Amino acid sequence: MLEKSERPWGRYEVLQESATHKVKCIWVLPGKRLSYQRHKFRAEHWFIVAGDAEVTIDGQIRQLSAGESVDFGIGVAHRIANVGSSDVIFVEVQTGTYFGEDDIERLDDDFGRA
Repeated sequence: MLEKSERPWGRYEVLQESATHKVKCIWVLPGKRLSYQRHKFRAEHWFIVAGDAEVTIDGQIRQLSAGESVDFGIGVAHRIANVGSSDVIFVEVQTGTYFGEDDIERLDDDFGRA
């Protein structure tokens, strides 16, 4: 069975993983947001499936809705926030050389995580 995890902002499920990529489906609860973070070993592509999201990439804020996507490279600071009244659901495709949850450098976090 692939990984599933509950988080203070929602949850995620790993859909597929290999030595070269990892694919997750991520649910963000209304009014919640992920930490503002960056990675040393992976780039990410986010495709919004449902909901209204506010995405911050290196300090620049964009609004995204279902059917829209965004990419950011290794080392780029990023965050997604749910600014709507229903769950934001997005598919995250990670590419790079390492995909562990310990490859997260949190720059800011609403839940006090380091």
